Amino acid sequence: MAEATLPAERRARKSTDRRGTIDKDKALEWYRQMVLIRRFEEKAAELYAQGKIGGFLHLYIGQEAVAVGSLSAKRADDHVITAYRDHGYALTLGLDSRAVMAELLGKATGVSKGMGGSMHMADVSKHFWGGYAIVGGHLPLATGLALAAKYREEDWCVLCYFGEGATNIGYFHESLNLAAVWKLPVLWICENNRYGMGTAIERASAVSQVAKRAAAYDMPYLQGDGMDVFDVHAKTAEALAHVRAGEGPYLLELFTYRYRGHSMGDPERYRQPEEVARWREDDPIGRLQKTLTERGLAQEKEFDQITAQVEAEVAEAVRFAEESPNPPAEALYQNVYVNP
Repeated sequence: MAEATLPAERRARKSTDRRGTIDKDKALEWYRQMVLIRRFEEKAAELYAQGKIGGFLHLYIGQEAVAVGSLSAKRADDHVITAYRDHGYALTLGLDSRAVMAELLGKATGVSKGMGGSMHMADVSKHFWGGYAIVGGHLPLATGLALAAKYREEDWCVLCYFGEGATNIGYFHESLNLAAVWKLPVLWICENNRYGMGTAIERASAVSQVAKRAAAYDMPYLQGDGMDVFDVHAKTAEALAHVRAGEGPYLLELFTYRYRGHSMGDPERYRQPEEVARWREDDPIGRLQKTLTERGLAQEKEFDQITAQVEAEVAEAVRFAEESPNPPAEALYQNVYVNP
């Protein structure tokens, strides 16, 4: 994307090249993860159009570098919690793509046994506390998780993801304030894709750069290029080092863009096709591929092999999901109360 066509906030914080020496194996794994998310989401959109996925479906297409870059900077024992656009996080954290697809189709073999659907992926074994459908409703839970870490005198951190649309509600301010007062080990990651549903952030927020709100809580912040997996990884690692050192919470704002609508039912009347096309020129997968090619670290055939492997994995996930059984009727009465 040409510099002149970048949104103002991205021109203001466009970072210098922080790639340094690139680990080829790690970079290709990032490429695989991002392509997996992209292909998985594209297939999910097809299944939704065929009526095989019900309810709401929020796709992560365009934002892949955020999940992949940031989660690659965390430790295995760190905890993760996010909002409803959660498939990308689930796949990056290593949840079985077959179980994730089965959950979308409401099958008993799904991540949440078919009870959660698109917006409620979770896996306790991965310290992934899931997606939450209520905007901002998971922010107090992130504060509670971080309080548990501090109370137990354990040094793991919480990575809490949310969109810019969640920053104008009470949950955001209450959660950040309490985390700052108690110096809790939580990294707040705002995935700023510019639109809260169909409303541009400039129309809904007096301060359109979310990171500047950290000053209200005496909290440090960084802004990063959410279309660049290297920048996301580097800045997440920097922020986590601060949090892990016992210095309290940190706010990281990553500027990104969703190529598809807010959800599958979004007519997208609030933005022009030309705007989407400009951002597609800045595609995170394409940028990574270009960097590795220009550095002589990978050739076209390697990218093709990865893509073929991913497409086979997604096809298997669809087969598994479609052939899996629906939850039995008695499942309606399970997991309602905690057994005594």
